[in-house]
Amino acid sequence: VQWVESGGGKVQAGGSLRLSCTASGIDFSRDAMGWYREAPGKTRELVATIGGDVDSFYGDSVKGRFTISRDAANNTMYLQMTSLKLDDTALYYCNVVFRTTTSWGPGTQVTVSL
Repeated sequence: VQWVESGGGKVQAGGSLRLSCTASGIDFSRDAMGWYREAPGKTRELVATIGGDVDSFYGDSVKGRFTISRDAANNTMYLQMTSLKLDDTALYYCNVVFRTTTSWGPGTQVTVSL
């Protein structure tokens, strides 16, 4: 499996970004998947999921601000991020959830500044 994330960038606090990811070898219509992030000095955390037993899940820190979605026809998953905060600065990755993760892609960097 090869994940490719994109859409990151530098944005001011309060701004928005939309991340995208695609992968080969994954069934975007069935597999539960999600977005993870890793901030400097912190462990990688799960941000949001889609599919599986629940339609979607959001971490407490992003609930109400981030929206996860996917387009199975185009093998693409998205993360719409709004009201960005300094603490959202991280390298964002996508991968499967609720089972052993596959190899990680390069991620896409999100940097939020004042």
